[in-house]
Amino acid sequence: MVVFATVVGSVFGSMIGSFLNVVAYRVPARRSIVSPPSACPHCGSPVRGYDNIPVLSWLVLRGKCRDCHAPISVRYPIVELTTALLFLAVTLFFLPSFVPTVAPTLPPEYSIGAGVLVLVAFLYLAAISVVLSLIDLDTKTLPNRIVLPSYIVAAVLLGAAAVIDGRWAALATAGIGGASLLALYALLAFVRPGGMGLGDVKLAGVLGIYLGWSGWDALIVGTFAAFVLGGLFGVVQLARRRATRKSGIPFGPWMLLGAWIGIFAGQGIAGGYLALVGLR
Repeated sequence: MVVFATVVGSVFGSMIGSFLNVVAYRVPARRSIVSPPSACPHCGSPVRGYDNIPVLSWLVLRGKCRDCHAPISVRYPIVELTTALLFLAVTLFFLPSFVPTVAPTLPPEYSIGAGVLVLVAFLYLAAISVVLSLIDLDTKTLPNRIVLPSYIVAAVLLGAAAVIDGRWAALATAGIGGASLLALYALLAFVRPGGMGLGDVKLAGVLGIYLGWSGWDALIVGTFAAFVLGGLFGVVQLARRRATRKSGIPFGPWMLLGAWIGIFAGQGIAGGYLALVGLR
């Protein structure tokens, strides 16, 4: 089961990554993400199906268009590979929570159906994490077309999982987390206009839902990690003279990275800190 999940997760992730390259380019330009088909931006030649295999096609073509030989950015295979690795990590992290062969001591009330819903919800978060990071780095925006529907996806998938398995505590924490982070970022945006964008505020609510579902430790660590990572990035930019104290930075990628740190390692980090200060 683990081997099968590893293969499926990584292959599916790379395919999603290929699609996310298209989304990251077209959504800011307000273009359709389904038509026209992908084409070379230099000569306009449509990308053939056999030239659209994630990572492999770029390597076979040596990073050049088959027709005009114009260079193809290395960003494309990097995004595909990154998405594949993130999907793999999410799959392996959540798989033991609902597959008896992986976790034979699984509580009987945790069903496979609910586990699959939770896995799909976090895979969706993985996909939007990649594409929102790309768009924010490119344009310093977090489009409503991606952020706002994420509330519905999280509510439907995690809500259904809670109903099936009776995880009402997790659902309540998810609601508290979403409302708390939304309020926190809204307050920061109000106190310092321009320092925090409305896109960051809207994304904070989504991340709060997922972090809250993952537990209080994840919520606290994930929230704190975003500000630490964003602050460190700002210091580095100042040191390299690529920004001033009044310069805005794309904060979305650090919010997303901080959230994943909370999801994957929040419990361990919180436990280690409490043990260090003698509270656990």
